[in-house]
Amino acid sequence: MINRGLDGDGYIAREGSLERVPAAFTAVVDTARERIAAAFDPARLHSAYLYGSIPRGTAIPGVSDLDLLLALHHEPTPADRAETDALEAGLDATFPQVDGVGVLLFSTGTLLSELERHDLGWFVACLCTPLLGADLAGQFPRYRPTSLLARETNGDLALALPGWRERLAAAGSDAELRALSRAVSRRIVRTGFTLVMPRWGGWTSDLAASAEAFAGYYPDRAAQLRLAAVIARTPTTDRAALGMLIDDLGPWLAAEYTTVHGEKAPRP
Repeated sequence: MINRGLDGDGYIAREGSLERVPAAFTAVVDTARERIAAAFDPARLHSAYLYGSIPRGTAIPGVSDLDLLLALHHEPTPADRAETDALEAGLDATFPQVDGVGVLLFSTGTLLSELERHDLGWFVACLCTPLLGADLAGQFPRYRPTSLLARETNGDLALALPGWRERLAAAGSDAELRALSRAVSRRIVRTGFTLVMPRWGGWTSDLAASAEAFAGYYPDRAAQLRLAAVIARTPTTDRAALGMLIDDLGPWLAAEYTTVHGEKAPRP
């Protein structure tokens, strides 16, 4: 039976938990919690969350990254960003089992805003696992895999394409190409999946499963999205493959997305 990621009432279930963290990453998570608490006192930090493969229980030592989101009481400042930059670098240097650390910073005002209800709000409620502080999830509605959710999460792919082209043209090292290929391929796969999400009738963060769900509705583009899912797991330096994603699949996907779901509401 296919797992559609829904609860018994047909709403998208929260996908991660601290109980699912693999043993190899327990010390990473514990240290992240301690260092976040040391860097951000309760007057600044409302809550902290894990997301990605580690709380889903699918992380691979030496391959997977550590993804964190911090909800601040105020709009993030340059000082807050400097603190998170140091946190990222410190955790990455301490733990070889993680291949990179990323920390998202938002204010509670932004996360709880009406504009973000079906994007960042859904992200916190369904894809984030509480790590520190009071969980914001209870302040959001329950979510179904609707066209509105699709539009507000990924209906802005076209805005990313020019920047990707610039980065590809400027990339002068294999490390830059791998970083770009990882970012591009993940975004492409997630957009391809959410394009078909309402028809598929569920949610998954699994890249391979996302590509297969897409393939069922767009067989002519299936091979391209399957390749994107492979690149997302094993980043490439192949400029031709990146060019295909950025200049062929990407523009087609952006146009099809707008036709099916419309464009994401503009952000300031």
